[in-house]
Amino acid sequence: MWNGMADADPLTSKVAGLQALLREMGHVVVCFSGGVDSGYLLAEAVNVLGDNALALTAVSPSLAPEEGADARGLAESIGARHLLIDTYELDDPRYAANPVNRCYFCKTELYGKAIDEAAALGIPHVLDGFNLDDRGDHRPGRKAARERRVRSPLDELGFTKADIREAARRMGLRVWDKPALACLSSRFPYGTAITPEKLTQVNRCERVLRELGFRVYRVRYHDELARIEVAPDEFDKLMRPDVREEILRRFKDAGFTYVSIDLQGYRTGSLNEAVQDISVRR
Repeated sequence: MWNGMADADPLTSKVAGLQALLREMGHVVVCFSGGVDSGYLLAEAVNVLGDNALALTAVSPSLAPEEGADARGLAESIGARHLLIDTYELDDPRYAANPVNRCYFCKTELYGKAIDEAAALGIPHVLDGFNLDDRGDHRPGRKAARERRVRSPLDELGFTKADIREAARRMGLRVWDKPALACLSSRFPYGTAITPEKLTQVNRCERVLRELGFRVYRVRYHDELARIEVAPDEFDKLMRPDVREEILRRFKDAGFTYVSIDLQGYRTGSLNEAVQDISVRR
């Protein structure tokens, strides 16, 4: 395991800065999804602070059960205290209506619960895994973080996604190359109402792709149509007759009438492209 004593390089300096910042904070709650960003932050926090670092994971219908299980396993492997809390963003009609600032209402719920838990435990700082590269996407949840004074140490210290993956690799974290995470609600075009039933439908279909061995994938919901995004290097596999027939059968069993393939392949935040297009036209 990497001990931070390698020859000095920019990443080594960032890691040292992160460790110093965590040490200065003393006690922290890390909003922990199980992905590489929050996973790396949690691992450093546990290394520096031990039991004074607490992982907090929100559980709701927008979290795929598989991701919840992965988060529990990762927290255990890191040796972190781990708190699972129920959040109820779907009970908020503003969130369920799925406006372009949907994530603001989700993060308001999450950060509010995290702040309350931290206060009850006497922990002064709540952290998240937001980083420098996240600034380039549509991120209405940042407003909620600012309003609740949630800190983002990776962003503050200039960590890019590549920095985080490399630092996580050096630490031996198994998620260092895990594809990007996003809640199930991100599969719905803005303006399409979100319900527990629709979230379950999408998750059933993504489970099919996972079981078939795809590594990078999304199933985007368009009423009767499911739009599949996979990495371009997995297109050939997707078009194999046996794989295609399995996908069609099981997606239709889940309730979709039509199944399409996005020829652009998987890309983070593809449903934000329409938002950016609108911004450009304005």
